[in-house]
Amino acid sequence: MSLQIGDTAPDFEAETTQGRIRFHEWIGDSWAVLFSHPKDFTPVCTTELGYMARIKPEFDKRNVKIIGLSVDAVNDHSRWANDIKETQGAAPNYPIIGDPDLRIAKLYNMLPASSSGDASQRTAADNFTVRNVFVIGPDKKIKLILVYPMSTGRNFDEVLRVIDSIQLTAKHKVATPVNWKPGEDVIIAPSVSEEEAKKTYPQGYKTLKPYLRYVQQPK
Repeated sequence: MSLQIGDTAPDFEAETTQGRIRFHEWIGDSWAVLFSHPKDFTPVCTTELGYMARIKPEFDKRNVKIIGLSVDAVNDHSRWANDIKETQGAAPNYPIIGDPDLRIAKLYNMLPASSSGDASQRTAADNFTVRNVFVIGPDKKIKLILVYPMSTGRNFDEVLRVIDSIQLTAKHKVATPVNWKPGEDVIIAPSVSEEEAKKTYPQGYKTLKPYLRYVQQPK
């Protein structure tokens, strides 16, 4: 059965470019982004890993840890990091998991359980489904799953936007409307009664429909 939002992210132990980790222990009380790659030394992924290194401070500000995964060994990741730095201006400054036996890719349902073989003998096309983004909360529950084709670079600014929304809506009884950006008005959750809304938002709010009430973003 495939993983869904709300499921507990599978725990695992693995070697990374920053040493061996147990995933849940590594997350600790933080949020986490796990993003996966079908093969080292692939062009689109090279741009993604470099961009994530450059914007890591934005994730740090949100108490979000970044971790990559690629279906190759850790020593290959280390060699790849040199190319990433040369071409993108920044080498990965976060751990990248080695998954040469495909164990974690299969654990996260990114490859069929029947997949087998040495990663070094597999091509990116063999692993084309290993192009996922998982956002995981401090409770170790999956909050977001994105799956991209190999030919399309991921939009990590969008991942930051979604994290802002998820963290906001975890603290307040609100939802964020289409194309919302931090600082813009939000929607009062339908579960909030009119009486509760008036108490919570004495400054007022705008009602378009009984189920669609806009209010200034809570602090």
